[in-house]
Amino acid sequence: MSKLLRGAVAGVGAWKLGGGCFTTIIIFIVLWWLLGNFAMFQ
Repeated sequence: MSKLLRGAVAGVGAWKLGGGCFTTIIIFIVLWWLLGNFAMFQ
């Protein structure tokens, strides 16, 4: 469940911040890594 929640939060953040397809994917990867790295959704 934590990976699903982390993916949802990263997806919404990337959708709001991203300008294009490639930028949205990069932002999603960065947010996924940050949320997992700081143990927010583990």
